[in-house]
Amino acid sequence: MSSKILNGKIIANKIIERIKKKIKIEISNSNRKPKLSVIWIGNNASSKIYIQKKKLACIQAGIEYQEYNFKQNTEEKKILNLIQEMNQNKTIDGILVQLPLPKNININKIITSIHPKKDVDGFHPYNIGCLCIKSPKLRPCTSRGVITLLKEYNIKMHGLNALIIGASNIVGRPMNLELLLAGCTTTVAHRFTKNLNEYIKKSDLIVIAIGKPNFLKGKDIKLGAIIIDVGINKIKIKNQIVGDVEFESTVLKASYITPVPGGVGPMTVATLLKNTLEAYQNKYQYPI
Repeated sequence: MSSKILNGKIIANKIIERIKKKIKIEISNSNRKPKLSVIWIGNNASSKIYIQKKKLACIQAGIEYQEYNFKQNTEEKKILNLIQEMNQNKTIDGILVQLPLPKNININKIITSIHPKKDVDGFHPYNIGCLCIKSPKLRPCTSRGVITLLKEYNIKMHGLNALIIGASNIVGRPMNLELLLAGCTTTVAHRFTKNLNEYIKKSDLIVIAIGKPNFLKGKDIKLGAIIIDVGINKIKIKNQIVGDVEFESTVLKASYITPVPGGVGPMTVATLLKNTLEAYQNKYQYPI
């Protein structure tokens, strides 16, 4: 069978255009633009690429973009003080700290210091907790982006056996919560999982995010499975970007599949903008 490609780039552009129209309406009503403030520490090459994509998307949508770049050895206290200033600044709607962080900075301290109503990455324990109890507010961008992509292609998720390969706080764990909310029966596999192929064989939907190039192969999946590849890996020998899925073999058996690049990545960026707009509109009530 031939898979239907889930083109995240096309869907992301549609979402950004919708956001752009909503912002134009706000401006026509004499309101200010939404504003996203980004903190970037160090000079990680991948982070630099991601930040540039976020900046360009903000410009496209009409969101005001502000960036703070700090040296690798910057003290944690300096970052925390800046975040507190941003929390109090009523003209800043979204705060994002680009990950990964240097080893001298405690990621949990940074994430929890951002006020939940400005946490457009969706990682604050309050926002994760709201997702867990089926009352989502600002949600993690990648997992929400995956759900949006599936919905845009009218893929019904109720009752599907879903497997998430990778249990990170950034993708795997929030993806599990999103799929539960969408009505799937979920399994989360990780490095301690035994007989992984047994889970792969019986899964209707697989989301993989482990950072291992071409790990998931077509011969292992169920015929007609939906494959979501969150992995981004650079192969130095061929100087190309590939996912965690061996695309050439898997595309022959899957019913739907995301390409890398051009699948989940653009959806993550578009969802960040969507979260920023929702934070700007005070769409959610935060008692804290």
